[in-house]
Amino acid sequence: MITYKIKGLHCGNCSTELETRINASQHDAAVSIDYDHRELTVDESKADLKAIFKILEFNKLTLIDSHEETDSTDHQHGHHDHDHHGLTGMQSQSATTKITVVFYLNLMFSIIEFIFGFLFNSMAIVSDAVHDLGDALSVGAAGYFERLSGKEANDQYSFGHQRFSLLGALLTSVVLIGGSALVIFHSVPRIFSPEPVNYQGMLWLAIAAIGANGFAAWLMSKGHSHNESLINLHMIEDLLGWLGVLAVSVTLHFTDWYYLDPLLSVAVALFIMIKTWPLFKETIQVFLEATPKNISRPTIEELLIRSEEVTNISHLHIWSIDGREHALTVTLSTGCSDQKRLEEVKTSIRQELVKKNITHSTIEFVYDPADILKKRFENG
Repeated sequence: MITYKIKGLHCGNCSTELETRINASQHDAAVSIDYDHRELTVDESKADLKAIFKILEFNKLTLIDSHEETDSTDHQHGHHDHDHHGLTGMQSQSATTKITVVFYLNLMFSIIEFIFGFLFNSMAIVSDAVHDLGDALSVGAAGYFERLSGKEANDQYSFGHQRFSLLGALLTSVVLIGGSALVIFHSVPRIFSPEPVNYQGMLWLAIAAIGANGFAAWLMSKGHSHNESLINLHMIEDLLGWLGVLAVSVTLHFTDWYYLDPLLSVAVALFIMIKTWPLFKETIQVFLEATPKNISRPTIEELLIRSEEVTNISHLHIWSIDGREHALTVTLSTGCSDQKRLEEVKTSIRQELVKKNITHSTIEFVYDPADILKKRFENG
């Protein structure tokens, strides 16, 4: 028995139908598909591999050896690995569950911060309360979109619902940037007109908040989607902010430098705006179907025309489905009339594209026996 990784499979129902269709084409070999791990297991000594590959090709799916997949993924896209089978306990929970935990943590602490921020007269705490309330709302929405992103493909969303996760990421980044701007707006005047704060209360609240936000940051650091990355950035921001509050409260125990409180708010807000902007920009690029940043178009063109059967390239489009898995369509000209050979070329190209996380590829050949297209290409 041998196990392959399947690239391009995003639907549990489709997985069941595919398994049934493949087995119907076989005589003795039983083929099984593990949708959760995206794996196909088959007895190669009994299976009609040609039939299996033909069915997979028709469904725009690609099989690659498990060891090859691990090596290429670790080398090129290690931070996007999808199969962390060894994670246990809290780390192995679904993204939705983790986001829900973070939502309630943010909501609870925003209420506590509002109360004690006013009691302690701390602009840093009040500003963070506003920010955390915005965090809770955006995280709640992000959790909702994350659940939607796990739905299977249907007639309306033929690529699946992965992009709903990006909606959550977009909302979260907007709240981060907008909330940080609001914090700066309210904190700057307090730098020039500082007011006394209850630094002892700040100290104990900071210790409690550091524990809660540190746990939330660790929890979300195990995620891989844009949504989870942005929420993790929320938690890191809050953790850094509360470490700053702790440092300020200790400093104020020995000095009367009350301007440190609003100054800290401005510093944290600027930090998070700088960190959020690249993620916000990347999410917008995915929505606008820009070529993924980790894919070189010239490299893809070189890959496509590498075969001697391909004489020209036209209508090459590369875009990302959800920031992790990508799609490609292209028209290739050829002087080859051997359909079997052209199918082999397609299969070879798809194998190479999968290594670059291009799991959906549509390759069309235009027959050009007179090399008219090639001459135009060479003559510019």
